[in-house]
Amino acid sequence: MNPGSAFILPGLRTPFTKMDRELARFDGLALSAPVIQQTVAGDRGPGRDAAARIDLVLWGAVIPSLTASNWGREVWFESGLYPGVPAQGIVQACATSLAAATHAAGQVGAGRADLVLCGGVESMSHTQIGLSQGLSRKIRWAGRAGSFPRMVRTLGDIRPRDLRISVPAVAERTTGKTMGEHAEEMAREWGIPREAQDRLALASHEGATRDGGKFFRSLLVTPGTFPVDGDTLPRSGTSLEKLTGLRPAFSRSAGTLTAGNSSPLTDGAAACWVASEAGLSTLPDALPRARLLDWSQAAIDPEREGLLIAPAIAIARLLHRHGLSLDDIGMWEIHEAFAAQVLCTVAALESPEWLAARSPAKDGLGAFPRERINPNGGSVALGHPFGATGARILSQTVVELASRPAGTRAIVSVCAAGGLGHVALLEAV
Repeated sequence: MNPGSAFILPGLRTPFTKMDRELARFDGLALSAPVIQQTVAGDRGPGRDAAARIDLVLWGAVIPSLTASNWGREVWFESGLYPGVPAQGIVQACATSLAAATHAAGQVGAGRADLVLCGGVESMSHTQIGLSQGLSRKIRWAGRAGSFPRMVRTLGDIRPRDLRISVPAVAERTTGKTMGEHAEEMAREWGIPREAQDRLALASHEGATRDGGKFFRSLLVTPGTFPVDGDTLPRSGTSLEKLTGLRPAFSRSAGTLTAGNSSPLTDGAAACWVASEAGLSTLPDALPRARLLDWSQAAIDPEREGLLIAPAIAIARLLHRHGLSLDDIGMWEIHEAFAAQVLCTVAALESPEWLAARSPAKDGLGAFPRERINPNGGSVALGHPFGATGARILSQTVVELASRPAGTRAIVSVCAAGGLGHVALLEAV
């Protein structure tokens, strides 16, 4: 795999808001369409008239919806742009839109595409409730009964046991545990104290609110598109004392994870571009870009290891493949599902014994440069719309790299449900 000819360029995103708050009335289609329209037709894209030059759209969402199965095609239709562009949905839990970007880079590297629009969305406010199989079946039968009396008789066969409903949960189907419960186990296993988690959470909010959140203004859709014009979750007034005072969220006794050091359930959509050298000519010259050097995925058994530790294995493989140490990476953008999960990843990468048993990095990778993590805040402060987070982080990374010397490398790392890790290596150009 040698995607050296692939470049990442930033797209736009919605403001991120807490579930059931400012963006609650917008479903996934309504969140995505303005992001796509403004990314393509505004100063970050080829323009509305040149939309036909896009080779592919890859767009994902994690929570199932009865209104859209192929998210890529449906959001593209909703945007009202040239319908002749192929589009498909993609999903890999929290790494969904990062997976979209690396899949696009594979197409670009193979010479099958020059310009791909990638992204994702999550409207947690529009999570749909599922009926039991028995109730669903009887309602379907009633709908095609053919006469009102037969429909009534069919509905009369519904029994109390059929009235169960299924509410989607942020939990593993294989283990039955929530993400937070798994992260608590990881924190205990790696000895990550509460104070360290709260300090990372504080740094996330400080990065996200620096200069009034100025860093993000160019990455957001046009003011007035949505009821709010900026992210509503970052807190400029938070403090270590306030974070320390919060109660555990996933364990009643000795838990260390709280609402303050965990990412909240969030609504939002985000986009980014993947382009070849030829595809770059389609986009504005002033748009920042970074070379996507490589990427890596890893998986672990959630019954045997920490559910969210797989990115450490993927990072170790990626660095070893390029002969790099941890210190060779000038910036780390690590998805903050939980502050504890980030710190567990760091601890694993600093453990030669742990790495030697799971990766080619038999001699270790050196000390982790903690001061280089998420300089403009992460998911704890900004929020985490599952399908959108990867594109948000990629765009954020590219803009940050544009202010650094050419050759500066960055790693984007996202943990995902199912014991997965997806990481990418970028370079400033």
